Amino acid sequence: MIRETLIAMRDLPRLREISGILIRHGLGEFAQRLKLPRAMEKAGEWLNLALPDGEKGQPTAVRLRLACEELGPTFIKLGQILSTRVDVFPPDWIDEFEKLQNRVPPLPPAAVERLVRDALGDSPEALFAEFDMHPIGSASIAQVHRARLKDGSEVAVKLRRPGIAEKVEADLRILAHLAHLLEIEFPELRRYQPSGIVAQFSRSLRRELDLAIEARNMERFGKDFADDPSVEVPRVHWEYTKAAVNVQSFVDGIPASDLERLAASGLDAVLLAQRGADAVLKMILVNGFFHADPHPGNVFFLADHRIAFIDFGMVGRISHLRRDEIVDLLSAVAEHNEHGIIDVLIEWTGNTPVDMQKFADEVGEFMFQYEHVPLKGLNISQLISDIMTLIRNHGIVLPPDMAMLFKALITLEGLGRQLNPEFQLVAHLTPFVKELMVARYHPAALLKRGRQSLSEGLEMITGLPRDLARVGRDIRHGKFRVNLDLQRLDSFGKQLDRSSNRLTMGIVTGCLIIGSSIVMTVNAGPKLFGLPFFGFFGFMLALFNSVWLVWSIWRSGKDL
Repeated sequence: MIRETLIAMRDLPRLREISGILIRHGLGEFAQRLKLPRAMEKAGEWLNLALPDGEKGQPTAVRLRLACEELGPTFIKLGQILSTRVDVFPPDWIDEFEKLQNRVPPLPPAAVERLVRDALGDSPEALFAEFDMHPIGSASIAQVHRARLKDGSEVAVKLRRPGIAEKVEADLRILAHLAHLLEIEFPELRRYQPSGIVAQFSRSLRRELDLAIEARNMERFGKDFADDPSVEVPRVHWEYTKAAVNVQSFVDGIPASDLERLAASGLDAVLLAQRGADAVLKMILVNGFFHADPHPGNVFFLADHRIAFIDFGMVGRISHLRRDEIVDLLSAVAEHNEHGIIDVLIEWTGNTPVDMQKFADEVGEFMFQYEHVPLKGLNISQLISDIMTLIRNHGIVLPPDMAMLFKALITLEGLGRQLNPEFQLVAHLTPFVKELMVARYHPAALLKRGRQSLSEGLEMITGLPRDLARVGRDIRHGKFRVNLDLQRLDSFGKQLDRSSNRLTMGIVTGCLIIGSSIVMTVNAGPKLFGLPFFGFFGFMLALFNSVWLVWSIWRSGKDL
């Protein structure tokens, strides 16, 4: 409690700023229910009636997106992360989160020179043969400059904005506090684990703030595609790369967002869509390490139909187990296997309670839509959207890695269709799935899994005496505890609390009756209707308590 108070005091100016922005965009209810600065409570009631021009009548998702843009880089990045949670938010909210843009003016040349000097120990003129002080890209966390090294190499210099790390840390502390309050004030949101989402976001954003981590991600991708001439990943110049600066080879190509320039270049858009899809699917299903945001601004087309990826701040990792689950899910959809789909989705629920009968019925309805659709005719974006709708209806929350993966697949299919209207991601996905299925049942893979299972079984057996000895020691020392997770334990606690309240009220009522009877025998003090006032008042209070007890007991019987 003391720690939270200190955090609130330290970040109070920023907290007030957040409250004011929420209220100004018609989100005062959140500011009030989250108990943000108390002075804002009354303001929220009337400021909600005076929305900025253009926001009157706008849905909550639109106003929240505008508020995030005004709140700055942390909240913009949070919105971009939330756009990957297709399992939590409906499509209209996802669309708004995807519109979040970093509209930040570039730093002046003097500030750029100071950043380079602080990060690398010398001026841009001394370190580079050429350095363009005007950025080619400017975002909330960093901006990028084009430069040339002394050896003639063209490079992109990515510089972290001054003071951004401290501001982000303050925002992350506030977000962690707000997530905790969300779980308290909005019980209906607890199943979506706001604190868990903020914790995941905090880890992701802190990694993105460290430009050396992005450089390591880039180097990892470079090794993964070293033998693929159709994919290019910028090379890191480690002698110039630190936490606040990242120097990488310059990608001089056509951005995927510039379709007119692409058409004029003579490059084959169909072939580029194919190579881009194959590259991303290789990242996901083969390497298990993928670019989590392959939108058109992060993809470039080079000569000879080569694909280049940039901006590796947001990446995803996927384990062999998750890859097997994806293969199982796609295979179950292709084979119209309802039980296979249920098994995978239930595996993703974690501890979320699910009405299995209702869930199975809805999976059956879902499968009916795809009953006569061949695998090559599947629309991955629509398939994922239908699955997300299904699991949202049952309060299932995807593991963070799966949410990011599905978002990457949707983005990839959208990019492919911009290049080729006939693009079908599943046509590129099928060979990978078949290859993984064959690899899973290859004799070498079966032997490896058998050895692993045997090793785990032997380890469990050999460790059993040690575990029993530990349990016996805990019992002797009085340290043995049994943790029970009983269903409806909270309800039981509430019933116990109500019962103790009724018992206490009954005792008080009995004491009132006895005390009032004694007072009635004393012919002194004020009178009411010819009776001692305090005795009469005590009997009336006892009568009121008795009626409340009878009503309470009757209500408890109706609720059972």
